[in-house]
Amino acid sequence: MIGYAVVFGFACLSLALALNLWRLLRGPTVGDRIVALDTMVINAIALIVLIGIARANAIYFEAALLLAMVGFVGTVAYCKFVLRGDIVE
Repeated sequence: MIGYAVVFGFACLSLALALNLWRLLRGPTVGDRIVALDTMVINAIALIVLIGIARANAIYFEAALLLAMVGFVGTVAYCKFVLRGDIVE
């Protein structure tokens, strides 16, 4: 039963990543592109967790936590650059 849920999760995440990629490429404003990129990071985290569940390996969960931290810092830095034009003051 868990196999069907993992396959369904992979299908949903691939659809979500494809739609986020479309918004990233076609976003009318920079804000839309930032939100699409941040959402892609969240979907990548979910994909890593799903791979960890499918392979029954706990190391993937640590990788997902690291990607979450890097994604958050990257999103904040990119937003600060767009607003102020400089990351470090």
